[in-house]
Amino acid sequence: MQRALHPVNAKLDEHLPADHKLSKVYRVGAGLTGLLLVVFGILGLIDEIGFFDTGGDTVLALNTNGALSVLSICIGGLLFVGMVIGGTFASTLNIVLGVAFILSGFVNLALLDTGFNFLAFEIQNVLFSFVVGVMLMWFGMYGRVGSALPHDNPYWRARHPEQAAREQQQVVRSARS
Repeated sequence: MQRALHPVNAKLDEHLPADHKLSKVYRVGAGLTGLLLVVFGILGLIDEIGFFDTGGDTVLALNTNGALSVLSICIGGLLFVGMVIGGTFASTLNIVLGVAFILSGFVNLALLDTGFNFLAFEIQNVLFSFVVGVMLMWFGMYGRVGSALPHDNPYWRARHPEQAAREQQQVVRSARS
């Protein structure tokens, strides 16, 4: 029964050693995406666009207004925090924000031609949301999920503790020989 309720021994928040090479991927993904969002937000604020203006003002080929600019800066700042902390936190943050960007794309797609489109989204913003969401999810899941993770991967080891222990014992035995 326990195996049916918890088919995998690892949780999404398993600890990743701070110096592990996967942390660099999570940090780079969070940092680059955060930088892109902060630049977009700052350029939108520099143009002094109204906070909820839906007049079609563009920055970097994307429609924007003050609210979207401030939101972009906040999300970019959050990604910078993930970049600084690194490890599993950055990975999980990338995954969660990636899903949020994809959901935002769908919600804003539904709101495109309505009065509820207070972030002034256009179709290019929706597509950008989807692309950034998939990119963040890829950065967050890299080396964390998959069918062919190497056996030295900490996530593989957490999901296969018995086999990892056997392999570790074999390494110790061969080192002694």
